[in-house]
Amino acid sequence: MQRVDISHVAEHVGEEVELRGWVYNKRSSGSLIFLIVRDGTGFIQAVAAKGEIPDEDFEACDGLTQESSLVVRGTIKADKRAPGGYEVAVTGVRPLHIAEEYPISLKKHGTDFLMDWRHLWLRTPRQAAILRIRHEIIGAIRDFLDEQEFILVDAPILTPSACEGTTTLFSTDYFDSTAYLSQSGQLYMEAAAMALGKVYCFGPTFRAEKSKTRRHLTEFWMVEPEMAWVDLDGNLKLQEDMVSYVIQRVLEERKSELATVERDTGRLRNIKPPFPRISYDEAVEILNKNGVEFEWGNDFGGGDETVLAEQFDSPVFVHRYPTAIKAFYMKPDPQRPEVCLSADLLAPEGYGEIIGGGQRIDDPELLRLRIREHDLPEEAYAWYMDLRKFGSVPHSGFGLGIERAVAWICGLDHIRETIPFPRLLNRIYP
Repeated sequence: MQRVDISHVAEHVGEEVELRGWVYNKRSSGSLIFLIVRDGTGFIQAVAAKGEIPDEDFEACDGLTQESSLVVRGTIKADKRAPGGYEVAVTGVRPLHIAEEYPISLKKHGTDFLMDWRHLWLRTPRQAAILRIRHEIIGAIRDFLDEQEFILVDAPILTPSACEGTTTLFSTDYFDSTAYLSQSGQLYMEAAAMALGKVYCFGPTFRAEKSKTRRHLTEFWMVEPEMAWVDLDGNLKLQEDMVSYVIQRVLEERKSELATVERDTGRLRNIKPPFPRISYDEAVEILNKNGVEFEWGNDFGGGDETVLAEQFDSPVFVHRYPTAIKAFYMKPDPQRPEVCLSADLLAPEGYGEIIGGGQRIDDPELLRLRIREHDLPEEAYAWYMDLRKFGSVPHSGFGLGIERAVAWICGLDHIRETIPFPRLLNRIYP
């Protein structure tokens, strides 16, 4: 008898097969027992009829509890009324483990309770669908960059210095010195770009931000491309092409999962390049016109980003932020040094910044000046300075936060559902 995954039962209609999985739900009408079985690839209804299977198998069905593991044998039938359009007429059942009383019932639970049981909450249809969409997003990003002939380069997790600012660093003892959990792989990607041209890293990053907003995690994943010989405009072109590719891929490949999370896909279908571009100056004007008291020179908060994004039907680039509020490595605009060649991509529907990036300083003297202005230890950045001493060229890059992209594409209310085991200001368990 052939073992099949639930996701492939449509290929075996009329055949007797073996399924392996867990009991998601069970109901009985006396002579019939209806099991909803999940196996990680999907859900299917298994119908056990008394008198049509051995008595001991029927009794075994009756004793199954939620999340008990089992092996089901039966014939696949097409049935439009059944979940997924197919069901299995049971010919035999073999329980492997009868689960204890399951803490997560099919009723609604509070978020704190579900987060305490996150290791089990992942088994529910909605959470499984989110993780499948996350998988698709990551796969699409990597496929896009690979097709553009980018080279994957792994950046270190332990670093000797800051990338995004010294106030949000997690520190750890490193033998006789101090090391920090990486805030970004960007500086290392700049080195790799000078060797390979177009590169990217993909991995976890860490920010010790004492924030409780729905957009922040202390541990999150970023993809960070970096390109030699590419200016800000070329950088933005790559971003919009990549985001559009990812959206269309998810819409095509994850229809059922988007339906499970009840995502209105209408607005996603219109996400196509080019994306609108507004300067920081224009953004300030928009905020003021919409009743937001905002002074030039400040950074945008989540509410500000929402107001800006509401003016557009697609993601919008905000470019040329004040140099003073951006990282030390951002290149000032040669025509107007008080602003830099940076840009953030704001997602629509209130999801805020999903990409930050820009053109890097390629002049060694200016970079040395910026390091001193930011009161950073020059010895820790000596290797980074070397990149400007030995064949410096114009270059740029960006970082896309996977979790914020997942939240937007899935239409989620909080970023905690976008990652299997979220790390928040007040949560590191499980």
